[in-house]
Amino acid sequence: VGDGASLQGRRPFPDNNPWNQDISGMPVDPNSNNLIASIGVTRGMHADFGTFWENAPIGIPYTVVRGSQPRVPVIFEYADESDTGPYPIPANPPIEGGPNSFGDRHVLMVDIDNWMLYELYSVYRTTSGGWRAGSGAIFNLNSNALRPAGWTSADAAGLPIFPGLVRYDEVMELGEIRHALRFTVQRSRRAYVYPATHFASTQTDPNLPPMGMRVRLKASIDISRFSAPVQVILRALKKYGMMVADNGSNWY
Repeated sequence: VGDGASLQGRRPFPDNNPWNQDISGMPVDPNSNNLIASIGVTRGMHADFGTFWENAPIGIPYTVVRGSQPRVPVIFEYADESDTGPYPIPANPPIEGGPNSFGDRHVLMVDIDNWMLYELYSVYRTTSGGWRAGSGAIFNLNSNALRPAGWTSADAAGLPIFPGLVRYDEVMELGEIRHALRFTVQRSRRAYVYPATHFASTQTDPNLPPMGMRVRLKASIDISRFSAPVQVILRALKKYGMMVADNGSNWY
């Protein structure tokens, strides 16, 4: 229990949740070519985790906590679209980018006993030792409930972050990822599609991806030349794909 704890491949949300849907046989969007072109046909997919950049860790960390973890209040900048909490923040939680970063600074907490997910965006300590954040969202991992229409979360699309991460316990222990992944695009549309609930753009070009749009790796792609762990990820991208979750670098 704690930073880096194994969840032994446990999958968030019910089996019929969109994150856990096999989309390998679904029809291709008629506008697929234009949508993909807007992200970049020749640009490679970037695994934005597992190393360091400018002495800061890359990736979105999460902390596994017990149901007994004390809950603390959080002051929100976007309180009208945030779940009030309180949140089970440990004394020194891992922060995306490290404690001295100036990026998204996500803090994710998985309550393993109650199977609840707590996610915060742009987290900082207050001068009094408490916590403030841009926004926060709480998800029951046993439920298919979405955020209210038009609401953000700790991610621009209003989606949970944790279910879309590549996790060590799935790749290296279970040997299978059984859900979709999340990724970012540089330019998104002022629109969202299920299961997203929020957009973060002023652009209305129909050739730009809406939040929540799902892509998949073509079944015809030969993945045999890749290492075993990477093949786990690529098989998931063929079966479950990945969803546009936030604005950022293309294919990250």
